[in-house]
Amino acid sequence: MPRSIPRRRFLRTCATLIAAAMGATSVPPAFAADAFPSKPITIIVPFSVGGSTDLVARLVATGMSARGTSALVDNRTGGGGVIGWGTVARAAPDGYTMLTTEMSYAIAATLLPKLPFDPHKAFQMVTVAAAMPHVLVVHPSVPAKTVQEFIALAKANPGKYYYGSGGNGTNTHLGGALFNNLAGVNLVHVPYRGAGAAMQDLMGGQVQALITSLPTALPYIKSGKVRALMLANDTRSPVLPDVPAAPEVGMPRMVMKFWVGFSVPAGTPQPVIDKLNKEMVDAVNTPEIRKSLQDQGLDPVGSTPAQATKLLNDEITRWGAVIKAANIKAD
Repeated sequence: MPRSIPRRRFLRTCATLIAAAMGATSVPPAFAADAFPSKPITIIVPFSVGGSTDLVARLVATGMSARGTSALVDNRTGGGGVIGWGTVARAAPDGYTMLTTEMSYAIAATLLPKLPFDPHKAFQMVTVAAAMPHVLVVHPSVPAKTVQEFIALAKANPGKYYYGSGGNGTNTHLGGALFNNLAGVNLVHVPYRGAGAAMQDLMGGQVQALITSLPTALPYIKSGKVRALMLANDTRSPVLPDVPAAPEVGMPRMVMKFWVGFSVPAGTPQPVIDKLNKEMVDAVNTPEIRKSLQDQGLDPVGSTPAQATKLLNDEITRWGAVIKAANIKAD
């Protein structure tokens, strides 16, 4: 007759066998990450078709799809970006719903205090795909050929010179507010419904200055309809080699770039974020996508999640300070 097993040892043995069985049937996290993605990824763009953010999203989606990762762009406009942001904030944190996250979001974190989500915690950055410098342009009638001459004119004639923007709280508005603060001048702000409308009135002479993205201003600079005084960038641009960069004119803190990145809902597994980062960075670095970005005045970036997160946090802090110093309020 076989010898009986003591009860305590029997229970330990059963527990070990059950644990082993569970381990054999469960799916390891690494395996789950390897299986991602198993369906198309949707990239939510909170702004309309045709803008810089939409352009970057579509180029990256095209690059991802060409490499075998199907990605679609869905424009969810309204509320100055709030509708699109909220859509992704409520999405499942599984990597299949992504958000274009850019300078406008960093501004909104302070400008819109009643967002339906915590702008500091709602998303996890995946990468920054591209960036573009801003440029200070003036109407040709302005008797200033350099930034220093323009500052001297503005100081000698307070209230005479106006700068346009794409609306209250936009990057073009904050660029002008930052310039006023750093230069010690008081250019009068005139908001428009979009940077395109502000550019039209600049060319018409209704306003005298505008700080806008390089792609927006470049064709008008080339045609002589506006004059570029300073590139708000660390270095000069090959497309405007004669225009000095901000540090060259003694304004290093005037460097400002409109950047476009991608994020996912908070709680998305890190292996999924890492895989999305690789897919997107690889897409940005393909020769065709790089050339398409550069042709539009955009600099390809392709940062790590940690680098993208640091940029977002730094931008929230920086533009929050500008908003508070200039007492800027949302419409």
